Amino acid sequence: MADKAQIQDAIKTQGEVVRKLKTEKASKEQIDEEVAKLLKLKAQIGGDEGKHQFTLKTAKGTRDYNPKQMAIRERVFNTIIRCFKRHGAETIDTPVFELKETLTGKYGEDSKLIYDLKDQGGELLSLRYDLTVPFARYLAMNKITNIKRYHIAKVYRRDNPAMTRGRYREFYQCDFDIAGQYDPMIPDAECLKIVHEILSELELGDFRIKVNDRRILDGMFAVCGVPDDKFRTICSTVDKLDKMSWEDVKSEMVNEKGLSEEAADQIGQYVSMQGGMDLAERLLQDAKMSQSKQACAGLTDMKQLFSYLQLFQVTDKVVFDLSLARGLDYYTGVIYEAILTQNCPVNVSATQNGVDEKAEEGVSVGSVAGGGRYDGLVGMFDPKGRKVPCVGVSIGIERVFSIMEQKAEVRKGHYQTVYQLPALHTGLFIHKCMREPVCLTGVLGSGPPEVMYKKNPKLLSQLQHCEDSGIPLVAILGEQELKDGVVKLRTVHSREEVDVSRAELAEEIKKRTSDV
Repeated sequence: MADKAQIQDAIKTQGEVVRKLKTEKASKEQIDEEVAKLLKLKAQIGGDEGKHQFTLKTAKGTRDYNPKQMAIRERVFNTIIRCFKRHGAETIDTPVFELKETLTGKYGEDSKLIYDLKDQGGELLSLRYDLTVPFARYLAMNKITNIKRYHIAKVYRRDNPAMTRGRYREFYQCDFDIAGQYDPMIPDAECLKIVHEILSELELGDFRIKVNDRRILDGMFAVCGVPDDKFRTICSTVDKLDKMSWEDVKSEMVNEKGLSEEAADQIGQYVSMQGGMDLAERLLQDAKMSQSKQACAGLTDMKQLFSYLQLFQVTDKVVFDLSLARGLDYYTGVIYEAILTQNCPVNVSATQNGVDEKAEEGVSVGSVAGGGRYDGLVGMFDPKGRKVPCVGVSIGIERVFSIMEQKAEVRKGHYQTVYQLPALHTGLFIHKCMREPVCLTGVLGSGPPEVMYKKNPKLLSQLQHCEDSGIPLVAILGEQELKDGVVKLRTVHSREEVDVSRAELAEEIKKRTSDV
C-alpha cells in the first residue's frame, strides 16, 4: 500500500483535476466520476489504527471571526440598527430555511445558487437565499398590509466565493423594507436616504447610488427589439456590466442567448447613459422610448423620485444609470445599488483555511447596498393573489466589514477592542486592588470594568495585557493613590499618566475615550 505522503500528493492532484473540470463546465457524469476517485483516495488516508483524521478548516465560502473583528462588526451593526430605528422600523425574524417551493422561481438565473436540503420529514426545504422572499411570505401568511420593518440575519448562496472582496456563501444581510399603499416614490426616496445616511456615517469613502427602473428597462428592451420571452434573461446579462466589459456582455447576449446583433447594439447605446432628472426628461422625448407606455411610466416616476431626493438633500450621491439592471425576477419598479467610487487603499493578506489569499492593492468589493420595488411578490403567496406594494434596501454588511477591517489594519496595525459601559464607551482596565473595582463602579455608574483574575498581579504584566488587547486606558490604584483619594489614569499608547480625583473620574474617562 502506498504511504500517506504519496496518497496526499495523489489527493492534491486529483483535487486539481476536479476543480479544472468544474471551471471548464464539464459534464456532470465526468465530474462525478473524478469526484468518486477523489473520495476513494481520501478514504485510504484514515488515521492510524482506524482513527479518523479531521481536517481543521471552515467550509468553503465561510469564515470565523475573532473578538477583535467582532468589535468592528458590532460597531457596524449598531450604526445600521440606529438608522433603521430612526426611520421608524420594527424588527422581525424568520426561519433560516423555507419550503423549497417558497423560494423557487423568484430569483431568475440566480436560482441555481440556492442551497437545497435533503427531504426532512416529508418536506423539501432550502436555505434562504435572501431576506426579501421570506418577508413577502410572512406578510401573506399573516395578512399584513402595512409595516415598516428591518431584519438582520444570515443568508446562504452557493456562489463562487471571493473572501478578500467580502463575498461569502454564508453572510449577513441587513434589510429595511416598507410595505403598504403610499403616494408614489416617497417610500422609495426614504430607502435611498437610509443608504445615504448609513454609508456617510460609516465613513467608507466616497460612494455613488445608481438608480433605474425595471419598467424603463423592459420598455428599452421592447423598443430595441428584444423578444418578450427574453426580457428576464437579457436583463440578467445587462446586470453583469459592473463586472464585465460591454463587449463581453454583448457577446453573451448574441452568442449565448440568441439576441440579434442589431438589438444588442441599440441596447448598448442606452445603457451608456447616466444623469439625473434631466436624463429622465430627455428620454421622455426620445423617439423610441416615448413609444413604450411602460418606459414612460417609469421615467415619470423617476422624475418624481429625484424631486423628493432633492428635498432630502441626497442628489449629490444619486445618479440615474440605465446600465443598472439587478437580475432578480421579483423587482417591478425602481431599483438601486450603492457602490464605492474609490478602491479601498490597502494591501493585506486574508488567511482562510490555511490558504493565503493576497488582496491586490486597491481592493474593490463591488456594491455595498442594493434594493428596489417589488409590488407583485406578496401576491404570489396570497391565496387570492392580493398584492401588497413593497420597497426595500439591503446593506451588504460583509463587504462593508471587509473594507473597515482592512482600514483598521492600515490605520493602527491592529484592531481596537471596545469594551462598552453604560453611558460611555471605554476600554478601562483596573490594576491593583480587587475590592476597588466595586468602588469605581459606583463612580462610573456602570458594570465592573475589566480586571485581571489574579490576587496580586504585577503591573508590567497587566500593562502588556492592555497593549495586546487594544485597551486604551488603565486605572491604577496603588496604596498611595488610595491614601490620596485619587486614581492614576494611564494612556496605554502614549504611556502618559495623570492623577484624577474620584469626583472627576467619569468625566475624564469620557473625554479620553470619546474618539475610541
